[in-house]
Amino acid sequence: QVQLVESGGGLVQAGGSLRLSCAGSGRTFSRDAMGWVRQAPGKEREFVAAITWTGSSTYYADSVKGRFTISRDNTKNTLYLQMNSLKPEDTAIYYCAASLRSTAGIRVGDGIDYWGKGTLVNVSS
Repeated sequence: QVQLVESGGGLVQAGGSLRLSCAGSGRTFSRDAMGWVRQAPGKEREFVAAITWTGSSTYYADSVKGRFTISRDNTKNTLYLQMNSLKPEDTAIYYCAASLRSTAGIRVGDGIDYWGKGTLVNVSS
């Protein structure tokens, strides 16, 4: 069974940091574009960050640029999101996503082939 399983979410004060992980199983994701998408309460899902399969190119939403860093370890079939200087508006469920095609599919949201079940990040003011 192919799975993406997120971990690392939790409650943190504004200004704090969290590191999310997404472990893949059932197949290798080392040749796939991967990324993070989030959904805040009462809002639609929105793109957060994406990374090419080589890790050579990364993309970020303007709202997180300079604060979040996406990375991957293909030897561990794992994706990461380091989140610093967290703000209350970062509160959301964070989903790991993989695209067999490109990071554009993750950025636009119409080319995601695999989803994780999400991990909750709650930033208190």
